[in-house]
Amino acid sequence: MKKITFLMLFVAFSASLFAQHDTSQVTNQYGVVVDRHPLNPEDREGILTFERADHGYKLWLDNRVYIDGAYFFDKDTYNPIGNGVTVRRARFAIKAILHENWYGELDLDFAGSAIEMKDMIVGYRFTETSGWKKNLSFRAGHFKEAFSMETVTTSRYVSFIERSLASKFSPSRHIGIQARKYDDYWLVYTGLHFADLGGFEEADFSQSHNKKLGMDEGYSWTSRVVLRLPIPSHEMILHVGGSYSYRTPKTSWESPNAWRHSTRTMSNINRKKYLDTDDIINVESRQLMGLELVGAWKNFMFQSEYMTSSLSGTDLNGVKGITSTTAEGMYAQVGWLIFGGRYQYNSGEGEFTRVKRGRKWGDIELALRYDYLNLNDFDAQIYGGGANAYTVGLNYHVNSNVKFMLDYSYADHDRYANGKGKLYVGYDTKGELTKDWAKVDATKGTPGERFGFIQCRIEIDF
Repeated sequence: MKKITFLMLFVAFSASLFAQHDTSQVTNQYGVVVDRHPLNPEDREGILTFERADHGYKLWLDNRVYIDGAYFFDKDTYNPIGNGVTVRRARFAIKAILHENWYGELDLDFAGSAIEMKDMIVGYRFTETSGWKKNLSFRAGHFKEAFSMETVTTSRYVSFIERSLASKFSPSRHIGIQARKYDDYWLVYTGLHFADLGGFEEADFSQSHNKKLGMDEGYSWTSRVVLRLPIPSHEMILHVGGSYSYRTPKTSWESPNAWRHSTRTMSNINRKKYLDTDDIINVESRQLMGLELVGAWKNFMFQSEYMTSSLSGTDLNGVKGITSTTAEGMYAQVGWLIFGGRYQYNSGEGEFTRVKRGRKWGDIELALRYDYLNLNDFDAQIYGGGANAYTVGLNYHVNSNVKFMLDYSYADHDRYANGKGKLYVGYDTKGELTKDWAKVDATKGTPGERFGFIQCRIEIDF
């Protein structure tokens, strides 16, 4: 047995030596002679990585699977809610650095039994360590616009199973070009973006509006600025940020020149959209604004954002004389790594990254969040609904790749949150359920849907 083991080790060692010194000429699939370089494969905290010795080439995988479940306490709700289990995300991504400066990424999601395009990026980064080129990079493709810390933070590192109600204002991924520059105490993103091509529905809208209406694709200019206070401590961070986006109607919108604010209530399993304005017509432009106040000290963190979404146009929503309308939302959250871990901050992207665990067996995180969203504008006859929500989260960070999450949330919707007239919001004067907020009799019961629910997640990143 020892001889066999020795022989196998000798063969493996010989093969590695041959690979290192093999300089024979090779061709690619087109018959062209190409340069060849050995790659060193490594397991970097569970991520398969191949890198050249001179760091001029690097390739790695970035895959994720999230299994979610939810149970809703709907005994006293006006509308029944279905419990369930789902594959929330099933991501496959390949990322590469080529010729030292160039970056490429392909990221797909297979959840929901459909393929959805996420990040498709061609990037270039300057590698100078001084001067105006230091920490300067550009990218083009399909990726997240630089708006809102919560939205640009990868789902791997958020503290709750679903992002806040206000996160629906954020534009997320669109095709475009973007520049980034940062230094020790500041960060700036700016980009020009076009249609959302990530899902089949958005791509179909874009192609249909182009074909039938000859509609321009539309554009958005989005920027984010972050300032970090010069605190002389590696264990403390204080971050103040702001985002702005100017947007014209896009072919990827469902209805040309009409915008619809809508969101699910912090659950992907409950498919009801209580908060929904329906189509607001005659939109000529949309403006987004956001403010961020974030901090961390050792194993404590807080994060908060306030956002508005304003629409401009002539006779908005078909109401004569209305030229603008604004919806608003915010969230505030705190977190505590109970067993002495640390919250880590990515200064190059202005966001929290993976936590540093306090024990060999991992760490447990306790998190609290308050959400507020208001989609009503009575002057413009927009009754999209409003809500307050409260969430308690408990996360077990097992290791660098595995996390268990448990959330309890309570959502409190107002009488206008009727899912654009599809959901019951109370009882009328006859004691019968009604979907019309104007007919709700408050003496028969509190208007608006209220319920609590528990969600859990098993997550693996590899």
